[in-house]
Amino acid sequence: MRKFFGYLLSPFTILAFFLVLLIFQPLQWIAYKFFGYIAHKRVVDILNLCLLRTVYLTGNTVIFINKQNLPVGRPIIFLANHQSMFDIPPLIYYLRKYHAKFISKIELTKGIPSISFNLKYGGGANIDRKDPRQSITELVKLANRMKENKWSTVIFPEGTRSKDGQVRSFQSAGVATILKKCPEALLVPIAINNSGKMIQYGYYPLNTFIRMTWEVLEPIEPKGRSAEELVKEAEDRIKASLQHP
Repeated sequence: MRKFFGYLLSPFTILAFFLVLLIFQPLQWIAYKFFGYIAHKRVVDILNLCLLRTVYLTGNTVIFINKQNLPVGRPIIFLANHQSMFDIPPLIYYLRKYHAKFISKIELTKGIPSISFNLKYGGGANIDRKDPRQSITELVKLANRMKENKWSTVIFPEGTRSKDGQVRSFQSAGVATILKKCPEALLVPIAINNSGKMIQYGYYPLNTFIRMTWEVLEPIEPKGRSAEELVKEAEDRIKASLQHP
């Protein structure tokens, strides 16, 4: 039955999603070119609020839970499991006061309305997975921006999306690189549940009437511990949260 409704409702969601991307492309350009970073960021925040609202057209819901008293003005490394591209808009919008930046494939900086522009000029790291040296350089630059501006970053340590929703082993290399340059960063796990079910049948039809949750878990203080140990703790907390939602 959900698949049947998916065929009926998906066109509205897909159309709304791409209309939002098209509308906000020139708005981002104007904000960035004439008013600078803060104006551009506000436009991006609104863009992602609109994007996450488009999923409601399929009867799906976005629930973001943050009961943690996270510091503002301190760099934070958010570590989340990754299920679909729909993971990202709620993270950008609901973590907006922490200036959360993303680590993305460099290929995504071209050809996608609104998204490519933000990745190129928003302050994140765009890495070439075929060039380890370039990747490390980009991560170091991001870490320096985090340190100087008190920004944060979102990392998907699995390295790719999990199509079946099962959390894969987290990799610690990116976190280790950032912590070397920004050792004061706080680590915060985020458990994402059910966003992958929205694309259970692919991007058409989209699945319907799914309750999707993003839950911010208890932060982890680095305290001189190794990146491997910190990332493993974040992985374990996320897995535990998803087992007992």
